[in-house]
Amino acid sequence: MAEISAIILAAGQGKRMKSSLPKVAHAVAGKPMLWHVARAAREAGITEIVFVLGQGREKVLGTAEEFGGKVAFQDRQLGTGDAARCGLSALSSRAKEVVVLCGDAPLISPRTIRALITTRRRRKAVASVLTGILPDPSGYGRVVRNADGTVARIVEERDGGPEIRKIREVNSGTYVFDRKFLRRNLPRLTDVNVQREFYLTDLVVQALQEGKIVVPVVAKNPDEVRGINSRKELAEATEVLRRAKIDALLDAGVTVVAPEWAYIEPEVSVGADSLIGPGVVLLGKTRIGKGVRIQTGCVVENCRVDDGAQLKPYSVLTDSHVRRGAIIGPFAHLRPEADIGEDARIGNFVEVKKSRIGKGSKANHLAYIGDAVVGRKANIGAGTITCNYDGLAKHKTVIGDGVFVGSDTQFIAPVTIGKGAIIGAGTTVTGDVPPYALALSRAEQVVKAGWVIRKMPELLRKSGLKVPSGKEKK
Repeated sequence: MAEISAIILAAGQGKRMKSSLPKVAHAVAGKPMLWHVARAAREAGITEIVFVLGQGREKVLGTAEEFGGKVAFQDRQLGTGDAARCGLSALSSRAKEVVVLCGDAPLISPRTIRALITTRRRRKAVASVLTGILPDPSGYGRVVRNADGTVARIVEERDGGPEIRKIREVNSGTYVFDRKFLRRNLPRLTDVNVQREFYLTDLVVQALQEGKIVVPVVAKNPDEVRGINSRKELAEATEVLRRAKIDALLDAGVTVVAPEWAYIEPEVSVGADSLIGPGVVLLGKTRIGKGVRIQTGCVVENCRVDDGAQLKPYSVLTDSHVRRGAIIGPFAHLRPEADIGEDARIGNFVEVKKSRIGKGSKANHLAYIGDAVVGRKANIGAGTITCNYDGLAKHKTVIGDGVFVGSDTQFIAPVTIGKGAIIGAGTTVTGDVPPYALALSRAEQVVKAGWVIRKMPELLRKSGLKVPSGKEKK
């Protein structure tokens, strides 16, 4: 949005959180609450953002960097007016309007920020303020209006009497200011109040003294004015965002079998006609294609799952790619950099890490595939292990197209198996196997007839078996 900047006030300590983390670093729906505010500002069209940070600033600098923001520091907690003064000093000279946002109000929407900007411009006011009508306004500053509906003053609850406390319209702490007005009046704020702090709300009085107006904009959704001050409020905000995400997916043609039991973070995308089962958790920047079936209890983080794939119950996937038509699970584990090819099968209790599995290949049960490349239509038998770590370094196993690997095979990497080869069950592969070869490493089987009868007849008796005699011994 042209010639408008944002200051996000994020220096509060949040003592009620009972944490060593800065308040705005606490996660709401998987992201720091400050991240949600910054994203709303960016999606409202604001390109210049200044983050005002305080103690523990290193814990939230990553969010500022992610959004390309500038940083100002408020080393002493002297109130919102002082914090805004710190932020204003870091703004460029281009901005003619300044949006002031609270870093602990993660439920604000881009649409509401745009409404604040539009209303201020339309009414030619020096400022607009976001307000909310709450059933229980306890803890919030109250908005006192003039007869024409403009703001007469904003009174902090601790500074007001019984009549003020009856007012249900509250101040959110979010404003849009004319920059010249803000720059002129911030230095005039005083700390003559109970808290001995510089209140940004006192700018309303200064506006009236100049014959200017401040216009309120009532949030359509009261949740948008909620600040987070406790772990309980943190959980409540996460639930608001979780439910909003579920509703958006339902509207987009996704089936969510049990909406109350699914947890899906804001940046996740899911294609139409996909199905999300009960207890599914989708995290980070996971991308789910169309027609995907994700069954009960799956946990998927920062993964790409292409069209038509299936994740069977209780599979766990992290930083992996599941291609079209592949089937994962149940109880499978894809660790970072697993790439499962089209129509491949990764079955129960199979773990894949940093490996590429070719189209149509199968590892149906009880296997570990790490640091490997598996070709097309290979079969990995139960109990197969790629022994990729020698105690100092990781090594690669390469298995060619159409290779058949028998059960209980160990590949001592580095090793390469040529296409079409067969690895016999129970083999320990320590060297390369050429294409179309059979590899075996079994000891010759020895059978000693009647040995148990001669040497351990008590074992038979213990098992309830009769010890054979005479012709039966043969």
